[in-house]
Amino acid sequence: MQRRQKVRNVERDPRVLLSAEGKGHNELGLREYLVVHGRARLEEGGAAALLQRLAHVYLGPDVEFPPPAITAPGYVLRITPERVGGVGPWADRG
Repeated sequence: MQRRQKVRNVERDPRVLLSAEGKGHNELGLREYLVVHGRARLEEGGAAALLQRLAHVYLGPDVEFPPPAITAPGYVLRITPERVGGVGPWADRG
């Protein structure tokens, strides 16, 4: 919600990498994971509304998050993918 180091880093250099680990395994027994290389852009404001939408999905329909006492506009990071990899059906078989 605040202008922390991650925000300053993206302002300085928009290249980002996002990784996520899955629960499944491929035919060789390797755990599936996703890696997204891309460029990010920052949008000031909108963080609280986005966090509330995510809280309803992941925490429950009656959850209020962030707490009402937090009033900072926050930042939303939007990533434009340039390359996708990892282990899973999304990975390049090349």
